[in-house]
Amino acid sequence: MDSPLFIGVDVGTTKVCTLMAELDENAELKIIGVGIESTHGMRKGVVVNVEEASRAIKASIQKAERTGGYEIGQAFVSLAGQHISSVNSRGVVGVSGHTIQAEDVERALDAAQAIAIPHNREVIHVIPRGFTIDGQDGIRRPIGMHGFRLEVEAHIVTAATTSVENLTQCVESDGVLVEGFVLNPLASAEVVLTETEKEMGVVVCDIGGGTTDLALYIEGNVWHTMVLAVGGNHITSDIAHGVRLPADVAEQVKLDHGHALPREVNPGEYFVVRTFGEDRPAQISKVELASVIEARVEEMFTLALQEIKRSGYDGLLPAGVVLTGGCSKLPGIRQLASEVLHLPVRIAAPHNLRGLADQLERPEYSTAVGLLRWAVRESVQFNPQGRGSRKGRTGGGSNGRKGKRPVTPPALTRGVDLFKRLLP
Repeated sequence: MDSPLFIGVDVGTTKVCTLMAELDENAELKIIGVGIESTHGMRKGVVVNVEEASRAIKASIQKAERTGGYEIGQAFVSLAGQHISSVNSRGVVGVSGHTIQAEDVERALDAAQAIAIPHNREVIHVIPRGFTIDGQDGIRRPIGMHGFRLEVEAHIVTAATTSVENLTQCVESDGVLVEGFVLNPLASAEVVLTETEKEMGVVVCDIGGGTTDLALYIEGNVWHTMVLAVGGNHITSDIAHGVRLPADVAEQVKLDHGHALPREVNPGEYFVVRTFGEDRPAQISKVELASVIEARVEEMFTLALQEIKRSGYDGLLPAGVVLTGGCSKLPGIRQLASEVLHLPVRIAAPHNLRGLADQLERPEYSTAVGLLRWAVRESVQFNPQGRGSRKGRTGGGSNGRKGKRPVTPPALTRGVDLFKRLLP
């Protein structure tokens, strides 16, 4: 019997990372295919040029297919962008008084989802936060319990339909069906957060090239999500304007000499770079560079703090903040984040990976690896019939037809798979 494949395609502002994995004999993920390609046609997490974005995604997928030995039929795809919004909603249904079944939970989630959504938006996630049975709250797994009235509080994430459709078109241009979209911080949380942190109260902050993605976990569940349209590319842009450098040179300067805290930089340190309009390379102070970076990073975390306070849960986060994403590697960013947010901060990346994992245990690949963990948890299986075959599972969300995309990841709002998570 062929081992099922799990596919994740992380479409970011700066890179596309496609990962292919299977379960080994110990039921652990083993990465067998990796495809990383620089992104073009994306800005702040959304598609701005379909042709260029499609080309980058196709190249990434083909690289993963070559290293993994299988052609990809379906995949989970990351989703970000300022068009993302979320709301908490409550659904109530009556039950017979006998033990609560999976169908009762599904009806309650359907009731929670029955909110007014503009015609130009669609639901991406409906995630249960907690259940109440006959007035008894704090219940996490209602299946098997007795009751007459079942209530669920759910976190609902929506996205702009046009942005979702554009990204779908880019992925499916290579014949790969979108099995479901997963919000970036939710995918990253799968690999960077511990269960203790989720229980205590924690924020995962995924800082990518174009966006900063936030997800608040309290009592083990997602309570709030938000995408800020600011990221590492904005730091690069500030450097390019402040020092008068081409964008690609400014990015390399950031990576080689950047620091988020000027006070931690030796005042006597300089680096040499050729600026616009100069015949000779110029000496630039590392302290001045750090000052430019500090201003943007401080603004980034100030916006994050405002969002955390707006959620109303700022006093429920003793586990602090977990930083991930490519920009989290910037020296000094952890200390500055802690000073601005007034919370403990740590930097996290995927770890204990098997297979082709040498370059993946870094913060910039948290979302891509998290998509694999998400796929495994949701039991989404891609069943190749041998090398060179493009065979995905039929039925379920996609019905095996090209271009048919579920609006929510399977097993969160529909089907028996959802309730596997809720079983005792």
